[in-house]
Amino acid sequence: MTKVEDIEARASGGAASSPVRRAIQRFLRHRKGHVALALLVTMSLAVGIGPFVYRSDPTKINLLNTMAESSDSHPLGTDENGRDVLARLLEGGRVSLLVGLAAMTIAVGLGVLLGATAGYFGGWVDQILVQFVDGAMAVPLFFLWLIFLSSVPPTPLTIILVIGCTSWMATARIVRSEILKARALDFVEAARSLGASHFRILLRHCLPQATSSIIVSSTLAAAFAIISESALSFLGIGIQPPRPSWGNMLTGAQEYLFTRPELAIYPGIAIVLLVLAFNLLGDALRDVLSPRG
Repeated sequence: MTKVEDIEARASGGAASSPVRRAIQRFLRHRKGHVALALLVTMSLAVGIGPFVYRSDPTKINLLNTMAESSDSHPLGTDENGRDVLARLLEGGRVSLLVGLAAMTIAVGLGVLLGATAGYFGGWVDQILVQFVDGAMAVPLFFLWLIFLSSVPPTPLTIILVIGCTSWMATARIVRSEILKARALDFVEAARSLGASHFRILLRHCLPQATSSIIVSSTLAAAFAIISESALSFLGIGIQPPRPSWGNMLTGAQEYLFTRPELAIYPGIAIVLLVLAFNLLGDALRDVLSPRG
């Protein structure tokens, strides 16, 4: 073990687990966090396991049984093309969660990379990256998405990439501010004076100080991605039929708002609940992970 590693081990020995323990104890007492976690777990299990339990083809068209009411064979009825609404809700939930989590991963990864680089190195690197972030934030995202998705096939992969690669700016600004504060701390200066590499200092000492902000930013990024995918699908440039998503289910239901309003209510409530769960979880984690919590 090198001198730097020895000092790091002694400085963190036994103390690393106590903040985690305190955060878990805080979360166990946080009612908003319980509601958010229960919602997320319930909806994730429903869309993850539901299609294996409820084996109905969400793309099967039956023009002899359109707009059917709830029944034993179709618990939530059928849509304008005779497709099972419950099966489409479950399959659409998979798409929304996939897009939300994958786009969040890309956005947070890019934000952490650029924000940490700008905050740690400072100087001209910081100036260039900050100007780049400010310029990216000035671009109207929705029109950028329209242009891009009108030029390429709107598959789940392209939607994930276009949302993830254009929604990292807020995370970058947050991480930069946290790294700027962390790099001036005494133990960071000590590690630097002992000859630790920039990568080691950034990874072992600076980034852990921004962990709570990154986690909260991740939940908000997932909620933003889910809303964005639903909006794109509603406008017809997102997930394309016959593959269901909650957004294109709303598109098909808008012509029947007065005759069969539940066709729009079901996916609408699902979107609201999922986004609300992520937002509530973000609020709860912010309270739990805050040093002043």
